[in-house]
Amino acid sequence: MPLSPDPSRGLLRHPDFLTLWAGETVSVFGSQVTQLAIPLIAATLMHVSAFEFALLGIVEMVPFIALSLPAGVWVDRLRRRPILIACDLGRAAAIATIPLAFAFNALTIWQLYVVGAVTGCFSVFFDVAYQSYLPSLVDREQLVDGNSKLEISRSASALLGPGLSGALIGIVRAPLAMTLDAVSYLGSAAFLLWIRRAEPPVPRHDEATGEQPTMRSEILIGLRWVTGHPLLRPIAVTTGLFNLFGQFANAIFLLYLVRDRGLSAELIGIALSIGSVGVLAAALVANRMTARFGLGRTLILSTLVFSLEWLVVAAAPNDLIVPATVLSVFAGGFGGVVWNINQVSLRQAITPAGLQGRMNASMRFIVWGTIPIGLLAGGVLGTVIGLHATIWVGAIGSLVAFLPVALSPVRLLRTMPEPLEAA
Repeated sequence: MPLSPDPSRGLLRHPDFLTLWAGETVSVFGSQVTQLAIPLIAATLMHVSAFEFALLGIVEMVPFIALSLPAGVWVDRLRRRPILIACDLGRAAAIATIPLAFAFNALTIWQLYVVGAVTGCFSVFFDVAYQSYLPSLVDREQLVDGNSKLEISRSASALLGPGLSGALIGIVRAPLAMTLDAVSYLGSAAFLLWIRRAEPPVPRHDEATGEQPTMRSEILIGLRWVTGHPLLRPIAVTTGLFNLFGQFANAIFLLYLVRDRGLSAELIGIALSIGSVGVLAAALVANRMTARFGLGRTLILSTLVFSLEWLVVAAAPNDLIVPATVLSVFAGGFGGVVWNINQVSLRQAITPAGLQGRMNASMRFIVWGTIPIGLLAGGVLGTVIGLHATIWVGAIGSLVAFLPVALSPVRLLRTMPEPLEAA
């Protein structure tokens, strides 16, 4: 029996998907406040160095190295919706400590580090479970549509969120504005509780077949699936390279705009919001691009676009830094969203259900594991060679990110391939 009773309307008639979509929308809009607020707290209220500033991003990303692979095993062993709900509640509690500490004049950079690390741990489990949960909620042929709709919410939040967040932060100050993000996580958990469709039963270990597989052996299965797959491997390498070099620049980007270019929080928020039109545009046209150019060509085109993101900012003169920031965010957002919609859908479609958690965790470990390295390098380079020179290093490195996928069998794909069986 199809999951969507009216194929002509697709997922718009799928009540459980709509509930999931609503929860995601509430959460990502609230998260926009924190994404801008925490760096601005450090840049404006605390006298931090470039390295200390970059460390904010590092502590949040370290869990993706330490916990991603075990998280994949647990996501494949347990039902995924309870994991999602628990992670939302945990992140809400962690974020709420910042406005509380600020109200008592007790907020320090160390608390920002702790909150970043704690929310990063919960985000590891949430992200792995979230991408593994969607294939059990919608039909295989609806994956691109489902990921596109979820991306519309993230795109709309990127378009409207920075401007609204900048204005909100300007009115009530950054620490207090983060209360909104804590509430948004509670809202996301409430929507997840309302989903009625039961998850498929989790396969239980049959004692007659031998001992329970160890954590290590199950982790290795996931890693071998990703690194040995002719389509998944180049996707991982391309994403990992872009994350590595992109974070050289991203680590100090806001600090660069505030200190070297003298931009205010409100002006930064406006520039990011205008540039984020690219994110929304990509979410709306990704399906049509894939239908017209084919899956492989669309993936390659998207990498070419987002590889130019930092070059625009690096080359901009002082009087053009605001439009350059807008164009940079547009290119990175458009290319990145088209890439993510299609590569995530491809990964979900070609991986067996029992490997979804470990596949997503292994992919996260590889492609997100390069982010702390890039952030750390960006912080060190920002201190040693200066903020602008560091932007240039990240821009030049990002130009090679498209090569692994462009030279792989991915370029030959026209439509979504059938799943392979796990060995």
